[in-house]
Amino acid sequence: MLKAASCLRCTAICLLLAAAALLLSGWGHQRPFWSQWGRDPQHTGRVYIDGQPLDSKLVDIVYDPFTAQERNENEAIFGNTALTAHYMSTLTEGGSFYMLQKSGKYVNCKPVGQWFYGAKCGPNTWNSMIWNVARYDWQNGQPVRTWMFASDWKPPTNATNMNKKFIGLSGWESVFHPALTAGYLYVPGGGGTVWKVDKHTGAFVTQINPFANIFVNPAVTFVASPLTASDNGDIFYTVLELSTAGNPWDEEDIVGAWLVKVRPDDSSATVTYATLTPDAPPSGSADCPGVFSNENQLPWPPSKNAVPPTVLCGSQRPSLNLAPAIAHDGTIYTASTAHFDMQESYFIAVNPDLTLKWSRPMQHIFKDGCGVLLPIAPQGVKNMPNSCRYGTAIGVSPATNQYGSAYLYDQASSTPTVLPDDSVVLGTVDDYNYSRGHLVHFDHNGNFLNAYTYGWDTTPAVYRHDGTYSLVVKDDRYPLPAYCSFPNQPVCTPVQAVYYVSQIDPNMNVEWSFRNTTYNSTHPWGYEWCVNAALIDRRGIVYVTSEDGHVYSIPQGHTGVFSTPLQKIFLLETLDAAYTPMAIDEAGHEYSQNNGHLLVIGK
Repeated sequence: MLKAASCLRCTAICLLLAAAALLLSGWGHQRPFWSQWGRDPQHTGRVYIDGQPLDSKLVDIVYDPFTAQERNENEAIFGNTALTAHYMSTLTEGGSFYMLQKSGKYVNCKPVGQWFYGAKCGPNTWNSMIWNVARYDWQNGQPVRTWMFASDWKPPTNATNMNKKFIGLSGWESVFHPALTAGYLYVPGGGGTVWKVDKHTGAFVTQINPFANIFVNPAVTFVASPLTASDNGDIFYTVLELSTAGNPWDEEDIVGAWLVKVRPDDSSATVTYATLTPDAPPSGSADCPGVFSNENQLPWPPSKNAVPPTVLCGSQRPSLNLAPAIAHDGTIYTASTAHFDMQESYFIAVNPDLTLKWSRPMQHIFKDGCGVLLPIAPQGVKNMPNSCRYGTAIGVSPATNQYGSAYLYDQASSTPTVLPDDSVVLGTVDDYNYSRGHLVHFDHNGNFLNAYTYGWDTTPAVYRHDGTYSLVVKDDRYPLPAYCSFPNQPVCTPVQAVYYVSQIDPNMNVEWSFRNTTYNSTHPWGYEWCVNAALIDRRGIVYVTSEDGHVYSIPQGHTGVFSTPLQKIFLLETLDAAYTPMAIDEAGHEYSQNNGHLLVIGK
């Protein structure tokens, strides 16, 4: 941070700093206070005001009335009441906030769970529901709904049918996420369009269609990401057109994929992900890297010289829920994956005019597999649990016998975050660091720097302090050891779960970890952190949600592992919660979510 200069010399400088502080805090209203996913175009999750104490639940608004039905359908198939949906961040500006409100109809399955086998019900009929945005204004200490806008947006098709071995999206509902600018609210629409909505009245000004001169089938063309608003009012998002023949995820290639830019004057531009990944294999190529799959050859790799099979690549496209990030120089960051092979993924930087700046493969960048995160069995030991075969090279993935690759995953909401040194990070998954993945870190020229061993469904929050910065990530260590997806395997031994929120430095070293120590008979190792985008206030206090039903505030000033929060407050219930983001308004109220309820917290 800048230190104050001599008062005799710094009148102009102090005025400039004051204006900058107003802009950063949102009080200057050059940009709405919490305008999008992760608060700002860089998705940093940091504000320069103090959050209010977690003393009381001030507001409880139901925004998804269908959670009981959604959980019931999941319990019938998976044996738990997980809520497999992603929900938008509450958007705040002055004395108002904007939030999701679902309506329409949820089609129950009869018998329950039949969507998993292709029935037209449950997640296979998401289009029976309506996604609205509601505006609330604070009046006399309570929010009053002033209008609600109904969009024609629908989530991408689920298409699960295990009778045909079609996994589809497995019931993971994609996020519907508008963005605020100084002038308007922009709302995802149907067929790849965006609604431009008057913030004061809720009436739409226009529906902007960047595909008016590009032939697409609007019935299977989807806004696939949250909208990102740049400082100058440009809107960026991704669009995906699926096939109408067969299964659009497991059988048929996509028809098209685009990064879209909408300008304040309603003009627009698009660029295809094929253009942004010129070095990717052709969509029809069958030479993309596969993984070992023969369970009779465990532990993997099957031999020290084994080579994995190759698979069909498919076209390059964005993963679902991944919002573009905008650096201060206007560079747009996004990522792409092959439709049929998540290993063939790329980190991408795009110039403001949508020309390619750089595209970097994320294959074989991790060297922490066998012998690092997984032990290598000694000679003569055949069934050492959770291990790699004797003779395996140090650092490789057991599933490929090559250095590990970063995958993009449609069931996550991980989004690029631009850091104060102009580098960028992105949460990814892989095939050996089971359900944890890696947070990858690239510099502004596209050089891979380092990685942290957690990346599943997380957008890091950025804490600037003492001339440097730190990143806050959830750091769940799940009880999912190697090879346990195969039944009755002697090389599978359960491991103990530990659930942290961790703060790491730019070199990916842990500065502190906060441990959730809430236990009971159904969760003997504690509860997972269900936040996918944390909040940090001016003091560096971190606000996160847990599946134990609480919001926690975690102070700075610690090192190592600790488990005493500054405060915590119980929301509604303890459940297998949806991954949801935190938000805050200019008065310091914290906005959290639990089981389809928006909870506003403060004093």
